[in-house]
Amino acid sequence: MYKSISILFGLSLLTSCIQTNKKKEVTQYSELLSEKSQVLVEKEGVTFRDLNSNGKLDIYEDINQDIQARTEDLLSRMTLEEKAGMMFINGAPVSKDAKPDGKEGLEGPASRMASVVENMDNLKMTHFNIWSIPADLNIFAKWYNNTQQVAEKTRLGIPVTIASDPRHHFSNTIFSLSAQGFAQFCEMPGFAAIGDENLVAEFANIVREEYLAIGIREALHPQIDLATEPRWSRISGNFSEDAELTARLVKPYIRGLQGEELSNGVACMTKHFPGGGPQKEGLDPHFSFQKGQIYPGDNFDYHLIPFEAAFEVNTAAIMPYYGIPTDQTDENVAMAYNKTIITTLLREKYKYDGVVCTDWGLITDRPMGPDVVWKARAWGVEDLSAAERALKIIEAGCDQFGGENRPELIVQLVKEGKLTEKRIDVSVRRLLNQKFQLGLFDNPFVDETKVNEVFGKESSIALGEKTQKISMTLLKNDESTLPLAQKNVKVYIENIDSTTVANYAEVVTTPEAADIAIIRLNTPWYPAETKVPFAKSFHHGDLNFKHEEKSRILELLNKVPTVVDIYLDRPAVIPEITSAARALIANYGASDKSVCEVLFGNTAPQGKLPFELPSSMKEVEYQKTDIPYDSENPLFQFGFGLEYEKN
Repeated sequence: MYKSISILFGLSLLTSCIQTNKKKEVTQYSELLSEKSQVLVEKEGVTFRDLNSNGKLDIYEDINQDIQARTEDLLSRMTLEEKAGMMFINGAPVSKDAKPDGKEGLEGPASRMASVVENMDNLKMTHFNIWSIPADLNIFAKWYNNTQQVAEKTRLGIPVTIASDPRHHFSNTIFSLSAQGFAQFCEMPGFAAIGDENLVAEFANIVREEYLAIGIREALHPQIDLATEPRWSRISGNFSEDAELTARLVKPYIRGLQGEELSNGVACMTKHFPGGGPQKEGLDPHFSFQKGQIYPGDNFDYHLIPFEAAFEVNTAAIMPYYGIPTDQTDENVAMAYNKTIITTLLREKYKYDGVVCTDWGLITDRPMGPDVVWKARAWGVEDLSAAERALKIIEAGCDQFGGENRPELIVQLVKEGKLTEKRIDVSVRRLLNQKFQLGLFDNPFVDETKVNEVFGKESSIALGEKTQKISMTLLKNDESTLPLAQKNVKVYIENIDSTTVANYAEVVTTPEAADIAIIRLNTPWYPAETKVPFAKSFHHGDLNFKHEEKSRILELLNKVPTVVDIYLDRPAVIPEITSAARALIANYGASDKSVCEVLFGNTAPQGKLPFELPSSMKEVEYQKTDIPYDSENPLFQFGFGLEYEKN
């Protein structure tokens, strides 16, 4: 059994939202329907969406019925194959011709993916996540509407739910998708560095508004793991290593995205339960070289605190992580396979009755090229067949399979008598309930004429840039070097755009000709030894600069007074660089312009470190994976941050 897992007092989650007193016709519900819907029917003076084309208003089609009644009615009409299809969510390509079955402009993995139409027709799937999308978001909105029109024509007319990973960050990591067209904010540690709940709420509202404008109705975020193992490669998606700070900020995040009602909101899939931070040696369990989650400090409960906050504000869904909670439960199997984690802890202890969706790719191995296979994340159950894996995940208490399109396994299990359709109904009921809450059955369409009004708003862009700037954390400022004087200073630069810097100072080509140097650095990382290409993009490994690279940096710092700006997607180990730099400042995702605005004094940095910066790799190795800010003699403590001196 899990070790001393804390109780959330008085928590009772009611995920069924009852609609009442909505005595209105469908055409009054949205003017868009008369333009977009292909199934509108008028009969006896009532206009309704005849989703199953039987010529009458069924309970699930009736906006005036409550959600529970509509869910049960639709569930009773679904075939086993349709139920199985709903239990899977996987990627879908978005073509530049906006056709749901189109291939125009698709390259790389997207060109080899089955279209959304193929998955709807052949696999009865109704949930999709999207990765690469056209730079013109008007095309995406049109693709989305076209996709919903195809969904209307399926046997029961079940609308699709489109999900996405984060898209609103100025990011240098693979975990934040293309931000082209979206307002660009600092990454989540930057919000923790600021610590302002109202700012998080403003950010979340902008994300909601932009997602809604193009049809993204499920957010595969927030990520509220704790950065207690500084080497973990996914820290840039977290808020902090501090549980209370993370819990305080996740509430306005979820409230902002989900809105007062999901009918005008985006369902949050909060991850990764019960906390994915304490990975042994920081090796991520996306890959077989991982070594499990470990709790040498006996601190399992600490990582639950942010999730307790997410439950309080009714997060619509939960995603468990890949890792094995080593020796914390009665079997060492990955979270989504682990009945103690999903049923005993999440379902029973926390009374959580929302959707639980696995992380991506727990069942099926993926060929990645000649002689290269990316193993399914079936840690602890590697010897089970695909069908046996699916069964164990369902028996653990999960509802949906992320990154998989294998509904035939569910059909097989039911027909073999290994899984009851009654158990399938439990999960499908939750998934249908969420679609009804989102209002997708009543109006699944977006107004394509409004896309340009929502995106590119000056206020949204300005707020995003503001977070990039004020989240920056001043760590050292000898001789009040910062802010730099403008125009009358000669600057040598590295890793920053010269045209941008030229707006603030004279750029020179050699350190010898400079009054001061500015260098932008990233926290070091070293690719894991693996043949899986995706793994090589993860920021694994040591946090310190090595040999030639460190010598090159120190040579510059000793040659000319230097301002060092470092991007902290993980806590860097930089004692020698700190000592040699005239000034040191950290960012959590910031453009060259935002950095210059701070360095040259147009904006003051306000950030406080959301995690400590250790003093050496030796101290990193000695600290306990599950304990926050516990390294010996850290270079900079959690919460550290200087301010510019006032003139």
